[in-house]
Amino acid sequence: MARIVVTCVLIVFLSVSVGCQGPDSGRGRMVATGPGQRSAPPSIISTDASEADMVEDMATNREGYRKALELLAGYYMKVGNNMKYEWAQKELDAFNTMPKYRYILGPEAVAANLKPSASIPQADDLFYDAQDLEKRAGPLPPFRDKNMLRLALAKYDELITKYPSSDKIDDAAYYAGVIYEDFKDYTIALTYYQRAFQWDPDTIYPARFRAARVLDKNLHRNAEALKLYQDAVQTEGRFEKYREWKEFAERRIAELQKTAQK
Repeated sequence: MARIVVTCVLIVFLSVSVGCQGPDSGRGRMVATGPGQRSAPPSIISTDASEADMVEDMATNREGYRKALELLAGYYMKVGNNMKYEWAQKELDAFNTMPKYRYILGPEAVAANLKPSASIPQADDLFYDAQDLEKRAGPLPPFRDKNMLRLALAKYDELITKYPSSDKIDDAAYYAGVIYEDFKDYTIALTYYQRAFQWDPDTIYPARFRAARVLDKNLHRNAEALKLYQDAVQTEGRFEKYREWKEFAERRIAELQKTAQK
């Protein structure tokens, strides 16, 4: 019995260790469970065409496989073949619980030089739905409902891809970046932060500060971090509410410059 317990503990430890390797776990890109999460991905207009085609084909085939298993399980239940019904149901259960990823990021699906200019009610609804899902996920990062956060991310991406002229795209990108940072998907978080201030250079959010910190502390791309810290001090640093961010950035600028001179 003791040997079995030790073996189980080792398996769990190895699973967690493998899943935590690298700066990007991909946990934020896993498909959320819940209503509306089985639809095909939105139309892709600017990412690599071959990637978009493969991802859409995969999503279509994934959904077709799930539906085929459901039909098969239903058929065996109807004819009373309990053995084959159990087989089909086990395969369907395994499919439903296996990790599935959303491979195209919201910012990859649209142009990098968008201008958030139009007030679009449907986009606003998506934004506030995503905000509500974030609140329902809970306030403490270690204990937040991860599925709720993934549902929120799906809403933010839907807003960005469906309504690229909305005045909420930069807001959606920023808040999505914060969630990805919580998931420790740092490269993805960086992409969303960058889009937030690229789409709105006068953003009211500390997107440059957060992007610089990710580059600095998590991705260790010091030269890029130094430049972005400097940009952040000159732009977002003008706001009194970001005084602590500015002070942190100024300390890191001095430290990075000193390191570069050695």
